[in-house]
Amino acid sequence: MGLRVLAVDDEADFIETLVKRFTYRQIPVTAAGNGPDALAFLEREPFDVVILDMRMPGMDGLAVLQEIKKRHPLVEVIILTGHASVESGMQGMSLGAYDYVLKPVDFGELLEKAKKAYERKKLNESRADA
Repeated sequence: MGLRVLAVDDEADFIETLVKRFTYRQIPVTAAGNGPDALAFLEREPFDVVILDMRMPGMDGLAVLQEIKKRHPLVEVIILTGHASVESGMQGMSLGAYDYVLKPVDFGELLEKAKKAYERKKLNESRADA
């Protein structure tokens, strides 16, 4: 079926741009504006990669990451973080995130990491089925 992306960020303009860029490349993408909505989407439909902002009001990215990994351990997560918070990206990786990308985002870099995360998910799924 191919890569399916869930993009999670509270900045409406940013998330709209991400959706347009993935859609232009024929990659199915769903947008969520906060952590609880993202978790609800994950319960209803399958995603391969979650692109997750660290700084959101209410439930922050690390809390969302922990819930994703608890409920959907094979879903890969790429963290979005600001220059001043590289340590939160590293912390996220220690909690199971695939990688992190600094904001402002280079879409080419994000797309490449999403494709590699998808490959890792497929590999892990095949191991789980074996």
